[in-house]
Parts: sequence; C-alpha cells; structure tokens
Amino acid sequence: MAKLIGVNLSERILAGLVVDHKLVGELQSFPKDRDEQDGLVELPTEELVRTVCEEIVAVSGGAKDFDAVGIAVPGLVRNGVIEEAPNLPQLKGARLQSLITAELLSRDIHAPVNILNDADGMAAGLASAHGKLDSMIRVWTLGVGIGYGRYPFAPGVWEGGHTVVSLDDKERFCGCGGRGHMEGIMGHRAMRLRFLDMEPEEVFAAAKTGDRRCLDFKRLWHKALAAATSTTIHMAGPGKFFLTGFNARFVDLPMLKDYLHQMVKMSPLQGYSLEIVEDDPVIRVIGAAVTAEQAAAAR
Repeated sequence: MAKLIGVNLSERILAGLVVDHKLVGELQSFPKDRDEQDGLVELPTEELVRTVCEEIVAVSGGAKDFDAVGIAVPGLVRNGVIEEAPNLPQLKGARLQSLITAELLSRDIHAPVNILNDADGMAAGLASAHGKLDSMIRVWTLGVGIGYGRYPFAPGVWEGGHTVVSLDDKERFCGCGGRGHMEGIMGHRAMRLRFLDMEPEEVFAAAKTGDRRCLDFKRLWHKALAAATSTTIHMAGPGKFFLTGFNARFVDLPMLKDYLHQMVKMSPLQGYSLEIVEDDPVIRVIGAAVTAEQAAAAR
C-alpha cells in the first residue's frame, strides 16, 4: 500500500497522510485560524515553501518513508513551475517542485514531489472516491473564478474557465481582462462587478421570483456553463462531469441539461452525465496524493 502525502494550497495549506487512497488521521492546516484569509498571500515565496514543508513533516508524524508528495496549487502549472498564480501572486514564476524538493532534502526526506493544478487534484480525488481511476472525468469548480479539472492528467494548459462562450463586446468581466470568457459570466467576482447593487445569491433568489433582469442572467449563466461543457465534449468526448465549488448551489440541473442537449447533437457524444458534489478539502488532498503516486510510477 502506497504511503503518500497530499497537500492543497489555496487560502490555507491543508496536508494529509494518505494510505491506500484514504486519509489517515486528520488534516493538518495553516493558518489555524480560519479567519486569516490573507495569511498565505502575505508570505514571501521562501517562507511559504518552508511552511508547506513544515506541514508535510507534521502530518507525517516524523516518518520519512512515504512514497511521494503531491501539492495542488491554484494557477497555471507546467513541469513543476507556477507560470501564473492570480491567488498567490508571489508564486508566479516559481520553480515550486524544485524548491519543495530541495527543502525536503534538507530535512532528509527523499520522496519525489509532484506539483499540479488544484482543479486537477479535485478531479483525481473524485475519480478515486467514485471508483473511476480507469475513466476520464472532468470537474468544474464554480467559485471566485472558474476551475477546470481533468483526470487522468494530460499535459496542457487546461484553463477551461477562460473558454470563450460569448462574442458580446460588453462581456469584459473576467479577471484576466479577456472578452467573452466563461469566468467573466460565472465567476463570483465577475457577478459582483456585473450586479453592483446585488450579491450573487440575491440575483439567483430574485430570478426565482421572476425578476426579468435576474432571470435573464440566470439563463446566461447556465448557457455559459453548457457552452464550455459542450466544447470539451466536442474536443475530448463524453463522460462524467462533476460540478463543485461554493457556487454550485446556483446550478439548476434541468436548465443546464436542456441547454447542453441543444448544443450536443452528435449521437456518439451524448453519453455524458452531470453530478453536483460537495467541495470537500479531503478529496482535494487525496487527489494530490493519488496524482503524485501516478507521476512517481511513470518516472
């Protein structure tokens, strides 16, 4: 049975010991205080690396015989390098895999390190939890931005949240500045910019009462999700799609399925399914560990 360490790095550091694809014990977290939302943003890269490694040591209980370490990070990750990190800007350009590996070696820990996008970690964790490690699954994480995760891992950029779903010149709410992006319609930040007088939950609540402006936006929101999902189906084929994140609460599955049915007409591509799942941090940590195990086996 593989003995692994999984780490999810977002607003907080969450680390766990994973044995046989199951969490053993409790998650280790930093900062301990959940109200310290900016605790990681304020850390310089070198200190953040040391803190991650301290959490790895803490969760391992002092053992050094684990097989691999997986670290899931928000942003554009390629070959162990963080090419873009909007949520943790100090990591942009950081060779995080090399930095973590070196810091662990200084602590006499020789396990291989794998860095991956946090949405891919969620996808791997869900594949493990649902017994689909032999299948392709995809995940949309609906939050401040929009994350797209895919399992099994495949080289590529995979910034699915920036899929172009509109040609309207006025659609410029995406945080990257691009026009017509899915995230510019569906992201929490983008919705707050669009409705300066209402919070997103108020918008969807008003849509239920028949408010025309809000109902039109609810339809646009679901069309954007359907369009991006349709695009990946037409590029990579049908399969299982999970919807997660704190704004998955706004998903109207019958409406989404109706729009998706209008967009995917080729019969060989219609074998897809959609499921809303809780955004469980344990699943993300397990996914990071599972991906690290597979990466180590492939070396």
